[in-house]
Amino acid sequence: MKTVLITGCSSGYGLEVARHFLANEWNVVATMRTPRQDLFSQEPNLHILPLDVTDEGSIADAIEAAGPIDALVNNAGIGVVGAFEATPMSHIRKIFDTNTFGVMAMTQAVIPQMRERRAGVIVNVTSSVTLAPMPLAAAYTASKQAVEGFTGSLAHELGHFDVRVKLVEPGYAPTTRFAQNTPILVENLIPESYADFAAPIFAQFARPALTTRESDVAEAVWNAVNDRSGTLRFPAGMDAQALARTN
Repeated sequence: MKTVLITGCSSGYGLEVARHFLANEWNVVATMRTPRQDLFSQEPNLHILPLDVTDEGSIADAIEAAGPIDALVNNAGIGVVGAFEATPMSHIRKIFDTNTFGVMAMTQAVIPQMRERRAGVIVNVTSSVTLAPMPLAAAYTASKQAVEGFTGSLAHELGHFDVRVKLVEPGYAPTTRFAQNTPILVENLIPESYADFAAPIFAQFARPALTTRESDVAEAVWNAVNDRSGTLRFPAGMDAQALARTN
């Protein structure tokens, strides 16, 4: 039975991805900062581990506990929406620590075993903000664009060892906790001088023409893990797929 390790499984995409792989009879290592057994039904092939992707020791402990890993899904992330001018640099550094450096650290931790076996796949979950510029998302976009460049280059590097590297690019998913998984409230990042600019943007967020479901992302991750065609990017959701076709 193959093993997948997924980061950020406490809600949203990560939780649904874990459930999808369980349903397809994989050995699933579901990781999160604070483990919660109540999120899943009891499954013999499920292992829930604590993991903070910004902590080197936590990463090492999780990798050792997981054993041989056939697929790594880097899903853990922090969302932020607001005017860049009003976003503290300390918070921007936190975003990069999780969204960018956390992905790199997890990837670096699994490369040796995959390289030695000449087998394995790494899937990095980014966002449709990398497909087209989005307002009020400058810092978040930068953290995800960095992962896109990193992934594209690494795919060539690890391809020499038959290790595959993929991108999954979800669209806007209003049913996730994107705006809640950050300690800074959105309203605190919209100064009065930006109010007129931000109002129609938030109105559009409230009535999106196309959206992404958690199941769309789970399916895209599944396809990416099992892809042998050399495809790098897997847009997830109707809105992300539409952006990918036009950009």
